[in-house]
Amino acid sequence: MTDQQAKPAKKPKIPRQKMPEQNAIERAHNFYEVALGYENDLALLEASRCLQCKKPSCIKGCPVEVDIPDFIQLVKQGDYMGAAWKIKEKNSLPRIAGRVCPQESQCESKCVVGAKGKNEPCAIGRLERFVADYAAIHDDGKRPALPKPTGLKVGVVGSGPAGLTLAGALVKKGVAVTVFEALHELGGVLVYGIPEFRLPKAIVRSEVDELRNLGVEFKTNWVVGRIETVDDLLEKRKFDGVFIGSGAGAPLFLKIPGENLNGVYSANEFLTRANLMKAYKFPESDTPVAKGRRVIVFGGGNVAMDSARTALRLGAEESTIVYRRTMEELPARSEEVHHAIEEGVKFMLLNSPTEIVGNDSGWAVGVNLQKMQLGEPDASGRRRPVAIPGDTSTIECDTIIVAIGNGANPLVPTSTKNLETNKWGNIVADLETGRTSRDRIWAGGDIVTGAATVILAMGAGRKAALSMLDTFGIS
Repeated sequence: MTDQQAKPAKKPKIPRQKMPEQNAIERAHNFYEVALGYENDLALLEASRCLQCKKPSCIKGCPVEVDIPDFIQLVKQGDYMGAAWKIKEKNSLPRIAGRVCPQESQCESKCVVGAKGKNEPCAIGRLERFVADYAAIHDDGKRPALPKPTGLKVGVVGSGPAGLTLAGALVKKGVAVTVFEALHELGGVLVYGIPEFRLPKAIVRSEVDELRNLGVEFKTNWVVGRIETVDDLLEKRKFDGVFIGSGAGAPLFLKIPGENLNGVYSANEFLTRANLMKAYKFPESDTPVAKGRRVIVFGGGNVAMDSARTALRLGAEESTIVYRRTMEELPARSEEVHHAIEEGVKFMLLNSPTEIVGNDSGWAVGVNLQKMQLGEPDASGRRRPVAIPGDTSTIECDTIIVAIGNGANPLVPTSTKNLETNKWGNIVADLETGRTSRDRIWAGGDIVTGAATVILAMGAGRKAALSMLDTFGIS
C-alpha cells in the first residue's frame, strides 16, 4: 500500500475533561467550594464529546427530564444563555443540580459515549453547572414571557428541592404559588444539610431569588402544623391545592448505650449548626459547635462524608468514618469519598459501634467497636455485616456524629386530617403523580420516600406539578 493509499489516521478520542479543584491540603481547612467549575475552553471541549444521539437515553436517566442533547448542542454553538434557558424549561434549580446531583448514577449512567469501549460518559452535570453559572453571572434581566394568571393558587409546605421545583413548574404556567418554610432561611436541606464547600449558600439564594422574580411568594418562620395546618391552607386560605415537601428531618440513632452523652451529635444538628447557623465563624456567629480534636462519624453515606469533612475544617486533628461494611458498599458518591480521602478523613471499615464510653463529667471519651465480616446479601442486595465473636476494640474520641439516616418529622402528617401514612410515618403518595389519600393534597420528596437525593426530590416535585396542572386542566 502506497502512502497515497494509506488510511487516514483516526481522530484521537477526547478524554473527559477534569473539573479544576482546590488543593486538598488547603481546602481541608477552609469552607470555600471544592470544585471550581469549567472555564470556557474546557466546557467547549467537553461538549464536543456529546454524540447528539437520535434516541438519547440520557434524558430517561434524568429525574426532571432535562433536554440534555439540546442544551449541550447550544453549548457547542457558544450560546450559553440559550443552553441555560433550555435547562430551565424542565429544571428550575440548575446551579444546585449541577453541583450535588449524582449524575454518575442518573443521566451519565445512560450516556452512549460512556457505553462505547473504555470511554467515560459526557460530563453532563459539569456542563449544566457551567451554563447555569454563566447565566447567573451574565444575567441581562430578560425572562421568557409568562402566561396570564390562571386564578389558581397552590400552597407549598417546605422550601427544599421538591417544593422549589414544584413552585417553579407551576408559576411558569400562571399558577400563583406560596411557599411556607419553618426556618428563617429558604432552601431546606440545601442550606442546613449540605456544607458550604459543596453547595455555597449564595448559590441557593440565587436560585430562590430567580423563583421570587418569577412571582413565587415565600413565607419564612412559618411552621405548618402549628401556625396553620394543611387543612387551614385549603379551607381558610382557599388554596386550590397543597403540596407537602417537608422532607425527612427527624434524625435516627443507633440506640446504643451512651448516645445521650455530651459531645454526641446527630448529623442534622452538627451540620445545621455549621451550615445554617455558621458555627464555623464563631465568635462572629454566636451559635458555636464543639470543635472536637478526635471526631468519630458513624455512617457511610454522603451525610457522613459531609460531617467528617466539616469536622476537619472546624479544626479536628483526626476525623474518622466508622462503617460496618467495606469501601465497596459505601452508599456515598465515589466523588465525595475520594475528596474525603484526599483531605485526610480516615476510615475504620467492618466495624460497628456497640457503646459510647463517657467520663465522670458526662462527656464522651471513646467508642467500643465490634469487628464485622460480610455474610449473605440482605434485602438491599448488599452483603450483610455479621459480628466476629470476641473481636472487639475501643478507640478514644471526644466528639461523635451519628449519620445513619433520618425519619419523617410527624408534625405535618399528624396534623393533617385523614392523611394516610406508612409504618415509618412517611406520607403515602403515588410516586408518579404525588397524589395522596386526600383530595387536593400532593406530597413528594423525602417525606414520602425517606431520605434520598436532591435530584430525586426535584423529580418528585416536577411529577406532582404535572399532576396538579393536569387536574387543573392546564396544558
